[in-house]
Amino acid sequence: MNPSHPPLSEPEHPSDFIRDFVASDLASGVVAQVVTRFPPEPNGYLHIGHAKSICLNFGIAREFDGVCHLRMDDTNPTKEDIEYVDAIVEDVRWLIDGWADHCLRFKPGGAAPIDGAGDFHMTSVGPGPDAEPFFASDYFEALHEFALRLIRKGKAYVCDLSPGETEASRGAPDRPGTPSPWRDRPVEENLDLFARMRAGEFPDGTRTLRAKIDMASPNVWLRDPLLYRIRHTEHHQAGKAWCIYPLYDFAHGLSDYIEGVTHSICTLEFEVHRPLYDWLLQTLDLPRPLPRQFEFARLNLGYTVMSKRKLRQLVTENRVRGWDDPRLPTIRGLRRRGVTAAALRAFAYHIGITKFNGLTDVAVLEHAMREDLNRTARRRLAVLDPLKVVLTNLPGDYCEEFDAVNNPEDPDAGTRKLPFSREIFIERADFMETPPPKFFRLRPGGEVRLKYACIIRCEEVVKNDAGEVVELRCTADLDSRRGGPNSGRKIKGTIHWVSAAHAVEAEVRLFDRLFTVPEPESEEDWLAHLNPDSLRVVTAKCEPSLADPDPGTRYQFERLAYFASDADGAPGRPVFNRTITLKDAWSKQTGKS
Repeated sequence: MNPSHPPLSEPEHPSDFIRDFVASDLASGVVAQVVTRFPPEPNGYLHIGHAKSICLNFGIAREFDGVCHLRMDDTNPTKEDIEYVDAIVEDVRWLIDGWADHCLRFKPGGAAPIDGAGDFHMTSVGPGPDAEPFFASDYFEALHEFALRLIRKGKAYVCDLSPGETEASRGAPDRPGTPSPWRDRPVEENLDLFARMRAGEFPDGTRTLRAKIDMASPNVWLRDPLLYRIRHTEHHQAGKAWCIYPLYDFAHGLSDYIEGVTHSICTLEFEVHRPLYDWLLQTLDLPRPLPRQFEFARLNLGYTVMSKRKLRQLVTENRVRGWDDPRLPTIRGLRRRGVTAAALRAFAYHIGITKFNGLTDVAVLEHAMREDLNRTARRRLAVLDPLKVVLTNLPGDYCEEFDAVNNPEDPDAGTRKLPFSREIFIERADFMETPPPKFFRLRPGGEVRLKYACIIRCEEVVKNDAGEVVELRCTADLDSRRGGPNSGRKIKGTIHWVSAAHAVEAEVRLFDRLFTVPEPESEEDWLAHLNPDSLRVVTAKCEPSLADPDPGTRYQFERLAYFASDADGAPGRPVFNRTITLKDAWSKQTGKS
């Protein structure tokens, strides 16, 4: 292990400024039980940035004996789909399984009730197999009632400005906005127009409901922000019941309130939205306690992109093989690549929670991957670039089996039988006719140990008409097998191999970093920095135990890299995705130590 990288195991009691606030609120009695939430918009697939937020929200619930709600922020039906809802639920369950799944809370049957006094309340339920996540759309009726309250209080009005006119009227940070001509409409007229908006009388974009706050506020988000807009679009959850939909800033805090969320944790770009979050809760005179919003810096990871728009472009332009392409930072892409949930959680804990945006070196993630896989992955032998070796002193029908350990880090992993025959395959890179100094692998007249087997000596090199090496003829020292009289003979080089008679052919996909520069999103022509070598496909020779692995099984191909079996494989023709190399190959390319 590189001593510059400390172990990335998950700490039981991490510390950061948000956890300090939570601990203080519990100690002072401000909250009785911690309730957090993870509220993605179902308009795409989750990525590793979301994983950081998931680990934070569920981690806090886990550490403080609280609960965390999984809620779909589904207030924009033009971009959302049930496909993404299902994918998000699956990804979240996978990431927290066995770690914080006891903190996951789904919604009860039905939408949020409204009691006779007009107060809203919600009681969550445990994560049964058929339970559904919370949906902001479950609260559409409640949110509509909140909007009516604001209108009646003179704090919201119907505006006839077009979207472009509305944006222009907000001004800029260095100059105040221009009040809408309809800002002082009478309450009754606003109530009538809002009812007609809901009834579907007006086309999209012709009217909005806006909060009445302060058009001269230094915070642009308080300059009469939009609360509702017209969208004659069917909703994936609500169907055709609505043609007006709340904006995120309106639905966010009120959904938190309905669900009893105590600590609403967002990424840093929502810090300027917090005054609006608080204004809505306070202006509605809601019974206490009220949720509080906290912000932290989002994850920016090197050598990839996190923008949903850019990720979608990579998929739609077929620059990758779908949303689960192992080169993408999506959770399902990482999962297909072979990254474990434990490694992602350890990574999220290790990078910490701060208020400062920065770029996280992808090597930190890769270190977490290697550390976890070293402990858990089964060892196997596979040859990616095969060179045939004939052991001429063995008979043609020779075959024996050697014991090979499944994982030296886990004594309980046991051993397996590894067949050995007269003809084997080794890596082409493990032989050189004219090697450089300190080349301790195979050379003409040289010896090398075959791992788990015996020492062999290269006696003859066979070439084709083009002068290419196609076969090595060697002799095997069977007395150097474990327990043999020559077993203690010292040889500097040890290489891996596969018995040719028993080898299974496999498609091996050698994935690498998707981009050649650390911050592609900062580049105007970001697509020009796609790594042309981010995927190579080879046909490997594998030991027979790899003939029919379950999809997602993780292995270390000894001396090569970590791999995961892919669902594209079939019995006798497996497919493996390279998860991560055994060592950081990029540090040599970039000159980093």
